Amino acid sequence: MKTNFSTYKQLLSFIIIAVTYAGNAQEMKISLNEAKDAALKYSHDIKNGSLRIEQAHAQRQEAIAYYFPTIEALGGAIHAFDNIIDPIAILGIPEIDNLYLASATASEVVFAGGKVKNSNKLAEIQVQVHKIRAQQSIDSVILTTANKYWQLVQLQEQKKVINAAKLYLDELLKQQQDLLDAGLIAKNQLLQVRVNRSKVLLNESKLSNLRKLALLDLALYTGLNYDTSAVAIDTLHEVIPPKLKYQHTTNVTENSNYRLLDEKIQASKLQTKMAKAELLPQFSVGINAVKYGTFDTGLDSNIQPMAFGLVRIPISAWWGAEKQKVKQQEIKEEIAVNQLKKAQDQITIGIMKSWYDLLDAYHQIEYAKENLAYAEENLEVHRDNYNSGLNNLSDLLDAQRLQQEAKTELINAFAKYQNSETTYLFSNNKLEAPSLEELKED
Repeated sequence: MKTNFSTYKQLLSFIIIAVTYAGNAQEMKISLNEAKDAALKYSHDIKNGSLRIEQAHAQRQEAIAYYFPTIEALGGAIHAFDNIIDPIAILGIPEIDNLYLASATASEVVFAGGKVKNSNKLAEIQVQVHKIRAQQSIDSVILTTANKYWQLVQLQEQKKVINAAKLYLDELLKQQQDLLDAGLIAKNQLLQVRVNRSKVLLNESKLSNLRKLALLDLALYTGLNYDTSAVAIDTLHEVIPPKLKYQHTTNVTENSNYRLLDEKIQASKLQTKMAKAELLPQFSVGINAVKYGTFDTGLDSNIQPMAFGLVRIPISAWWGAEKQKVKQQEIKEEIAVNQLKKAQDQITIGIMKSWYDLLDAYHQIEYAKENLAYAEENLEVHRDNYNSGLNNLSDLLDAQRLQQEAKTELINAFAKYQNSETTYLFSNNKLEAPSLEELKED
């Protein structure tokens, strides 16, 4: 009976294709935008930022409440086992063994040196501060996610370089084996290729582990499922020169850190005013109503209303601790102004550094491209010379290694540019980031 090898070959090919397709079907693909969206929804810093804004709003409502009158009610009753007041027959007063009292008071501060108004302004500043910090958290999450994502892409692209090197060395190894079988070369030349191939396989193993770590790092930060078969679908691509893409300006006032320090100055000024208010007279007015009597004798009173006004003059505060607190607060205000001036210079330097880093990253891509072109031409020349017997095998392997390194350098340059561009946009508050309100709507 003859075996139909052609049929078996077709069946085997079908099985390989089916297994490959099934593997690819289960492969999880991650885009940069998907990673950003997942990280924004998962971030605990952003969630805490929202809670702090709610807390600041509650503090603002607390400050607004001081605009309204304070109303209090008081009630009490006493029952004694013996008489509280013995009967007085001459006056017609019976014995009294119980009493009750009910009162209500409403008071309003008319003038408190501006403390109520400034407390409300300070509460509004706190709301703005927490909004700025919440937006900073959003920008920071996008920056960190992008860096982690491009690290994963970088490792994936390096894996392609390793695969190309393996393919090249496998072809060269086959050639050496044929030459050795034909008795045209010594065995050590075959071993040289095998040594280089082993180094490539070792690098492949290291890259595989690094890719898994990068994938785990991204998954833990974004809340995505960790799957070792997952791949980043965005790739390192050609970039537009920064000078053509961006109109670089150093607008420090748009920087979130600058805005926070500016809000700190405004808050410090209000705190100074509030400290000075402790030295000023305070005036309040109110009304009180009282009713008292007994439960069982009819000895009671009508409701007794009365209005009152109070003036508090803190005389000792003019030379005491309150005055020293004002002086301390004025010093804090001056320190806040100096901190803003110092930070303005540091922020300016940081923005300029991010711009120059971006330019350097672009130039690094250009140099890496040139280096790769030279390395590929060098490898081609050495291969032709080796095939013609003009070069030895060591020179060819060195040329192949240099070409592999040049490819890796170009990949690293592209990855560095992506990170530098994100950092530049982050420094200038130009990241494409949703607002906190938009995140809540999602």
